[in-house]
Amino acid sequence: MRGTRAGKLPLVSQPRPQDLAHKMAELARSVAVPRTTEDIFAEVTKAAVELIPGADAAGILLIRKGGKFESHAGTTDLPHRLDELQHRFQEGPCMDAALAEVVVRTDDFRRETRWPSYSAAVQEFGVFSGLSFRLYTKDRTAGALNLFGFQPTEWDADRQTIGTVLAAHAAAAILSSQQGEQLQSALMSRDRIGQAKGIIMERFGIDDIQAFDMLRQLSQEGNAKLVDVVQRVIDTRGR
Repeated sequence: MRGTRAGKLPLVSQPRPQDLAHKMAELARSVAVPRTTEDIFAEVTKAAVELIPGADAAGILLIRKGGKFESHAGTTDLPHRLDELQHRFQEGPCMDAALAEVVVRTDDFRRETRWPSYSAAVQEFGVFSGLSFRLYTKDRTAGALNLFGFQPTEWDADRQTIGTVLAAHAAAAILSSQQGEQLQSALMSRDRIGQAKGIIMERFGIDDIQAFDMLRQLSQEGNAKLVDVVQRVIDTRGR
């Protein structure tokens, strides 16, 4: 890695406006086309390295309920290794962005004091700057889009704006995935309730409304979840 004179950060060229507009249009179209969450994550991290000067590697960190770390869509294996460092030290910019701050910026890890153990360790990997963006997620998942530079880098307003837009795309992918899972779960529950009602209607000669009332009453009296009562009724079929 080429060094820089003390107090001066390297000059890097900004992306042309037409390049930025073209890439953003591609990402916007990708949201409307069926893709996996991981596909969209990969597109976002690739775009971050292409569009943001000084970003030599990028990845996405998700922190699940209970503190489980997940590394996604690293443009190299470096982001994953740095996520492991933060998990070990329980400190670092990606954690702070995922759990608390909207944007976390480090122009030079040699001068960073917020995370002493992590900052010293990343320099051994040749990383001297970083920029992290909180993903606007909710419920049980927190996350961040993370950029890493092999030189000290001045992460100016233009770079931060591009990163914020890309983080919003990644967050939309997470939310869409969660909503899809919830919808699938709801449809499966509705189907099982219909099966249970049909069994009760046939067995006791009652109508649809009475069958559902019976299920609800069994749930209340047994202090059990409705889905559990429904499954027990389905399991009695054929007996």
